[in-house]
Amino acid sequence: MKHLDVKQIEEIIPHRHPFLLVDYIEDYEPGEFAVGYKCVTFREDFFRGHFPQEPVMPGVLMVEALAQVGAVAILSLEDMKGKTAYFGGINKCKFRRKVAPGDKLRLETKIIRRKGPVGIGSAVASVDGEVAVEAELTFMIG
Repeated sequence: MKHLDVKQIEEIIPHRHPFLLVDYIEDYEPGEFAVGYKCVTFREDFFRGHFPQEPVMPGVLMVEALAQVGAVAILSLEDMKGKTAYFGGINKCKFRRKVAPGDKLRLETKIIRRKGPVGIGSAVASVDGEVAVEAELTFMIG
């Protein structure tokens, strides 16, 4: 298994705090897949307004975290170094459970198709084995 800490992730993708939504990569294979984690804490900026009475991680940020993990998978290829993966689309997205402070969000994105600068990833985020969100993510390399 190949591991990446936050500094190594920052060498691959351009995201930075507070928008870097991946704390570490547990395993990855360049161009194939990546598995990462986001340790959700009460101190996340978005919890101040979403929602103060019942903090819930916004679904769009869970999808973004999955996209960042997918970007690690694709941009870790030697010929992709220094490039940026942009969102091209989100399909078949389903939210299955809330994510709250204290949850450890497991993020897995598999690259299922790629043609030139465009590709598709199959992505699933879960907490303790329970699916929180699943989606098919289209990306474009620029």
